[in-house]
Amino acid sequence: MRFRLVRYFTLASLGMFGLVALSLIYFEREQSQFYKQTNDEQLAFFGDVQQSFAKQQEDAARRDLLTIHEAGNVNLTRLFANALWERDFAPFVAQVQAIDVTGCQAIADVTDDKGKKAAPPEKKACFADIGKRIMALPGFKAIDAKVFDSMKKSTVFKIKVFDLRGITVYSSEHAQIGEDKSFNAGWRSAAFDGVPKSELTHRGKFSAFEGVVENRDLIGSYLPVLEPGSSRIVGVFEVYSDVTPFLKQIQQTSGQIRSTATDNQKKLGEAAAANQDAVDATSYRQLATIAGLLLLLFAALLVIVRRAEKIIQQQEADRAHAHQQLAQSEKMASLGQMVAGVAHQLNTPLAFSQNNILMVKDALQSMELPMKVAGRLSSILEDVDGDKVTIKVSQLKANLDKLQEGNVDVTMLQEMLKDVLGGIDQMSELVVNLRDFTRLDRAATTNADLNKALHTVAYIAQTVLPKNIELVEEYGQLPSVECNPSQLNQVFLNLINNAAQAIEGPGRIRIRSFAEGDQVHVEVQDNGRGIPDDVLPHIFDLYYTTKPAGEGTGLGLAIARNIVTEHGGDITVSTRIGVGTTFTVTLPVRQEAPLAQAA
Repeated sequence: MRFRLVRYFTLASLGMFGLVALSLIYFEREQSQFYKQTNDEQLAFFGDVQQSFAKQQEDAARRDLLTIHEAGNVNLTRLFANALWERDFAPFVAQVQAIDVTGCQAIADVTDDKGKKAAPPEKKACFADIGKRIMALPGFKAIDAKVFDSMKKSTVFKIKVFDLRGITVYSSEHAQIGEDKSFNAGWRSAAFDGVPKSELTHRGKFSAFEGVVENRDLIGSYLPVLEPGSSRIVGVFEVYSDVTPFLKQIQQTSGQIRSTATDNQKKLGEAAAANQDAVDATSYRQLATIAGLLLLLFAALLVIVRRAEKIIQQQEADRAHAHQQLAQSEKMASLGQMVAGVAHQLNTPLAFSQNNILMVKDALQSMELPMKVAGRLSSILEDVDGDKVTIKVSQLKANLDKLQEGNVDVTMLQEMLKDVLGGIDQMSELVVNLRDFTRLDRAATTNADLNKALHTVAYIAQTVLPKNIELVEEYGQLPSVECNPSQLNQVFLNLINNAAQAIEGPGRIRIRSFAEGDQVHVEVQDNGRGIPDDVLPHIFDLYYTTKPAGEGTGLGLAIARNIVTEHGGDITVSTRIGVGTTFTVTLPVRQEAPLAQAA
């Protein structure tokens, strides 16, 4: 077929120019996407900064609110202590401390469903009884009335007073009187360290001086009560203040900041979109310019190629004959290599078959038989089809009976022809085993009889092994194995050849197969010289060989291990110097993933 330079150049050039154009379009789009992504990231970053600023402002306002109200609660506590503690609460607390609470505190807490420690019902009942005893003390009602009168109409929603044992000696919510707060972190900070502890919380319902209120934001503070005129802590106040209006104002301010940030974000987005449109328009102009230049380049090159095609056509005519001769020589060389591989094994059966046929021919020439008998024998012997001989047995027997009438040793001729058929069977067996070994007519991956594959490999290997090496086959019961038979044939043949090369003089190679669970094992064992310790770690390395230059490539075991690994298996070796070596191939019965197709 004549090489058409212009056609191929046109196709190749248009293809390459198309690829270049697509590449440019791709990169232009990537650049546009990168620019857009950068703008989006900047917008997102700006938005995050604005939102973060709004959140920081809100958090700072909450912290300031907490600090201010905590300071106010501290001052309130001091005023409360100066007004009521020494005259009213101190004597009352002294009476409460006379009540023994160690029995209640000794009741162990239990772990609730959430893994937290909680008081059991009997402990709660015990402290509730303490609360009733406290409220029954003289002076409780007077103190309660004074507290309500002092705090009514203020922002204080609740007041609780604790002694230094952590017992709630007073609460504006009477049900909490008697509770034990000795394990509360806020109470411990105020009672032991003298440090106020405050927390901002939201309550759906809350019991206040004015009754039950809903949806309120409160600041609760644990505050140390100092003895008037000294720094000694004599108790702890817990004060809840309503800051709901303040928090609403903070949230409104934060909302305004977020709204402003959203408007700014929208303006930046519009500006970014306008810039993106300008970038896209510039990209389109660049692509159009490059496309025009590519077309001009193609036209100039096409003129040059047309001239070059005329020169090439002349040179092609001169080389055509030499090229055909070279191709024929390469084809015959490949055919010769293939024929040489089987010629040795076919030579022996061909030789004795030829000799027997010549002897039969000589015997037939010495017979004086009717021409009709000779014609029938000739018709039978002419039924030859390439690599096999078909003999019609009934006709042969009839003709042999007639030949016996001519005083010919028909039995001898039959034995000779039987030997010829045996030789043909031997040659047929070699061809079948060669076909089974290559398996070119089968899919790459299939459920294979591994014992049959091993026998085929052993048969092929036996034809090239030295006569003084015995090949022993010991096959156990195996399930069908999902594998690439042609690739595994290559592995087993390589192991057998390596075993033969390790034997110096007479020796034995044993091939053994057996199954264990969902795996099968194949052992190739020889009684050769073994593998030295310094060589053993490298036998599976690519291109590693101990053979002289020109005799080994160092690829066999590396390829074998790669094939076995691709099958999901493993190949191991055990060796002893002077005793021999055993290679063990382990394969799964079923593959977890599809195997790669054979090359």
